[in-house]
Amino acid sequence: MASQRTVTLRPSDPEAGEVVAAAGLTPRFDAIRAELEVPGEFPAEVVAEAERVAAQPLSRPERDESDLPFVTIDPPGSMDLDQAMHLERDGEGYRVRYAIAHLESFVEPGGAIDEEARRRGQTIYAPDERTPLHPPVLSEGAASLLPDEVRPAYVWDIRLDARGEHTAAEVYPALVRSVERLEYTAVQEAVDGGTDDERLLLLREIGDKRIALEQERGGAYLPMPDQQVEEVEGGFRLHLRPLVPAEDWNAQISLLTGIVAAEMMLEAKVGILRTMPEPDERAVGQLRRVARALGVEWAEGTDHGTFLRSLDGTDPKHLALIHESTVLFRGAGYTAFDGELPELVEQAAIAAPYAHVTAPLRRLVDRFGLALCAAVSAGTEVPAWVREALPSLPELMETSDRRAGGVERATTDAVEAASLADRVGEEFAAVVVDVPEGKDDGGALEVQLVDPPVLARAKGAAELGAEVTVRLTGVSLDEGRVDFEVA
Repeated sequence: MASQRTVTLRPSDPEAGEVVAAAGLTPRFDAIRAELEVPGEFPAEVVAEAERVAAQPLSRPERDESDLPFVTIDPPGSMDLDQAMHLERDGEGYRVRYAIAHLESFVEPGGAIDEEARRRGQTIYAPDERTPLHPPVLSEGAASLLPDEVRPAYVWDIRLDARGEHTAAEVYPALVRSVERLEYTAVQEAVDGGTDDERLLLLREIGDKRIALEQERGGAYLPMPDQQVEEVEGGFRLHLRPLVPAEDWNAQISLLTGIVAAEMMLEAKVGILRTMPEPDERAVGQLRRVARALGVEWAEGTDHGTFLRSLDGTDPKHLALIHESTVLFRGAGYTAFDGELPELVEQAAIAAPYAHVTAPLRRLVDRFGLALCAAVSAGTEVPAWVREALPSLPELMETSDRRAGGVERATTDAVEAASLADRVGEEFAAVVVDVPEGKDDGGALEVQLVDPPVLARAKGAAELGAEVTVRLTGVSLDEGRVDFEVA
């Protein structure tokens, strides 16, 4: 079973971790981008079109909801703000209004920006720079839901009952204004400190109820440690950042919107879903056997989703199980349809149909899904430019997913190698997170180092979940490889 890391290439705690000098890494990052054919600067005609529509948008929503005090919640330093929310009580239930950047005001179908976005597919993150989907004059300027700026948006107006189940929804273009840009850590600290800010209390309340519903449906949440590479003065830093509950609460608002969008598409029999098959029974059975071998209780009758939410990534045996469980989350893709429903409509990790519609500044497919849902909601024809694009979108997105994932893995490998380059011969504490079965690989184990937080292979023998000491035997920066052996 192969393990998998979760890497977030965003700024985090500037006090954590050791800084790796940039001198040797920046050329390696450039080489990775070249190898994976990451697009460079935007062509002149794209920049010119972006500057023109930023100054004079193609359209402007007639509806004005700029008096509603929307807020954004994002990582520190983010400028490409796709989403803003306004939460309120609605009798015994709730009303969620979720504003998403309205790129139809700026992107002409078949124009230079549209064609370049299709070539790029999504924003690609590396430790030293971002390769944006759209020119920054749009993604970080005219189209971004920046505070104190009136912006065009698609507004999802979703009603929830007392349990958090959605009972009604519509989506429409409108002008909105964010009044404040919040950050996850600050939100969490405020809630933990006993804030009386109704906005944050509602976020927690709705988020917790949506999490409970996800568990009821059999959804699975994987508490994978969040490995970060961040650029700091003088170089780069690698460390693990604990995820805070506020991130899960915020994610639940986005997931809710994607679920509603998928339902609209299925009802209209036209759309593009983010799908993933149910885990193979054999894989679930194998994970149960691993849990028993590690001495981690998995109560009979408890589904894998509930079990995974109970795991603690700071516990070595639990960490091993978390890595092993990635085998359950395979086969994710995009499924487009028009007229006939596909055989697979669910995203198994959330146990519901789901569509990507909440990040159009950073992901191509969302722009098409938003325009489609707005038409369905209004009872009008789906725009021809959307319908025409549907068959090509899965391949475009899968290609960009592979490129983005390749950059993420390769740049992180490079930072890991650089952080250990002058430490050959040293020993490190580690946890065995994967023991390959039936492979002629010289007994290579997968180990997670405690400090620095490096995921690597090590020669030797040990049991899954064991706490071991490994010795660094070699480093290759060019290959992004570190070699260990069990001491």
